[in-house]
Amino acid sequence: MPDSTNHRAAILSSIRNSLLVSKAPDAIAEEYAKIARSYTQSNGLDAHGLIELFIDRLHEYDAGVYRADVQSISKIVAEILTSRGKKSLAIPAGLPAAWLPQGFAFDDASAFDAYQLDKSEGVLTGCTVAIAETGTIVLQNADAQGKRMLSLVPDYHLSVVFADQIVATVPEAFARLEATSYLPTTFISGPSATADIEMTRIKGVHGPRFLDVLIVES
Repeated sequence: MPDSTNHRAAILSSIRNSLLVSKAPDAIAEEYAKIARSYTQSNGLDAHGLIELFIDRLHEYDAGVYRADVQSISKIVAEILTSRGKKSLAIPAGLPAAWLPQGFAFDDASAFDAYQLDKSEGVLTGCTVAIAETGTIVLQNADAQGKRMLSLVPDYHLSVVFADQIVATVPEAFARLEATSYLPTTFISGPSATADIEMTRIKGVHGPRFLDVLIVES
């Protein structure tokens, strides 16, 4: 597994060399570790409070929000797809078969290129972690999530988030991601939108125009 600390130290060392302030990588890593991190790590909410805050943020982003228990995932997925008029979705490798309802087509998109993904009706994925305060879903190149383009190219994205994957803050999310920090990672905060061009809000410029989130509680 690649050591991200060593990469960071090497980059900082290169910068210091350019500034004629040279230090060994180990010394730089030690200096980095000593930086005070006094910012808020958690907001103190219980599990119910985290879910409600996460839902509130998702609604602010104009994302669709649905709830289910473990036994009803496929049933609610079917209801969501029906309401969206979807008959098929692309899926990543490793997505649990129990999530997939009968009567819809689900295509393994592991080998899809951008053209094939663009032609799909949307994508269904899991996630690695979700952040309540920012309404963010974090996906990595792993089972049930797939490569980054899988969540960037299709016009529609349905993500399944389990309650125990929801943390309060960004620092808590990074702590969860530390063990898999070497994987390509995408942070998604609501449907894609930008107002950079003539201050006109445009959806779907660099990601899906429509995002639905299914929160699963035990």
